[in-house]
Amino acid sequence: MRLNQITLPVSDMDRSRAFYSALGCRLIVKTDHYCRFLAPEGDTTLSLSLTDQPLHPGAVIYFECEDVDRVVGALEEAGFHFAYGPRDESWLWREAKLEDPDGHLIKLYHAGINRLDPPWEVGDET
Repeated sequence: MRLNQITLPVSDMDRSRAFYSALGCRLIVKTDHYCRFLAPEGDTTLSLSLTDQPLHPGAVIYFECEDVDRVVGALEEAGFHFAYGPRDESWLWREAKLEDPDGHLIKLYHAGINRLDPPWEVGDET
């Protein structure tokens, strides 16, 4: 199996579509109640589904980038507001955090080798 897509509920499709487009995602499907984006790099997709139900954001969306500082700087210049800017975390990732218009958490990060091979890797338990 391969994880391909995450779908987020949103309260205002136009506002959310504009946010993810400005973030660098490429719109590939668009209706009044649903849209799907291709991530800025790779072939992973992210979709938005309009809802009139109360939203309860819980998942964190991670966008990996080689130069977190540069990407965050460019997004700040474009008007994005980060909860915190690039910082080194104890789990050996460099991260910055922001929220989309509905409160879904987004982290821009770089992990390098620690993404798939951290020092505390559990190994093969089959």
